[in-house]
Amino acid sequence: MARIAVGLEYDGSAFAGWQSQPGLRTVQALAEQALSRIAAEPLSLTCAGRTDAGVHALAQVAHFDTHAERTPRSWVLGANSELPPDVSVRWAQVVPEHFHARYSAEARTYRYLILNRPARSALQRERAAWVHRPLDVAAMAAAARHLEGEHDFSAFRAAECQAKSPVRRLESLRVERSGERVWIEATANAFLHHMVRNLVGVLLSIGRGEAAPAWAAEVLAGRDRTQAAATAPAHGLYLWRVRYPQAFALPAAEEGWGG
Repeated sequence: MARIAVGLEYDGSAFAGWQSQPGLRTVQALAEQALSRIAAEPLSLTCAGRTDAGVHALAQVAHFDTHAERTPRSWVLGANSELPPDVSVRWAQVVPEHFHARYSAEARTYRYLILNRPARSALQRERAAWVHRPLDVAAMAAAARHLEGEHDFSAFRAAECQAKSPVRRLESLRVERSGERVWIEATANAFLHHMVRNLVGVLLSIGRGEAAPAWAAEVLAGRDRTQAAATAPAHGLYLWRVRYPQAFALPAAEEGWGG
């Protein structure tokens, strides 16, 4: 029995999220079907971070156990021949049996893409959130600094979040502009349900001038989700990178479009 890790990229627009759900189109179900055909046996995938409906991934990582003996190239080419165009296996690698896609991860990085211009986009309508009013990126960056560090992020978790503790360590929260695009990048040891989209919602309110940067600290300290901003749309969110100990020697995430 071998343990194989794979890196996946997908456009989440037409998916009901990562996790298999009866009667719904999910990334996990399609990836398991494709890889099972190559293995000629049923496979079960465990991922680094379950993404919601509409959320994209540049560097999702998952693992599975198999009796099949295939080369990394065979796993990649074989799976991609079975997968639809909106999901792709980027790499495959044999890993030690103690590797776990979720529990071995040291940190996860998400990026949120905002198209900040007066006119909506026809081409990026499902891959970026559109904000027509000019955003004050400097104010958003100042607000982001209030949120970095280890905190109780109760004000930024979804009501249905099942995490046992609301405490997370937000290593960094950066806001950058490149022309019409504004990127918000968040790196943490783990995230609560909807945490990134709720962080973005607060930063957008501040960027639009609806609140001062210090409001982010007030929301954090209040620990009350009802006092924060609306959740940002799913289609601007990307699972960008998952960091593992160097000992596993997994392929480094490459910058994708817009990176």
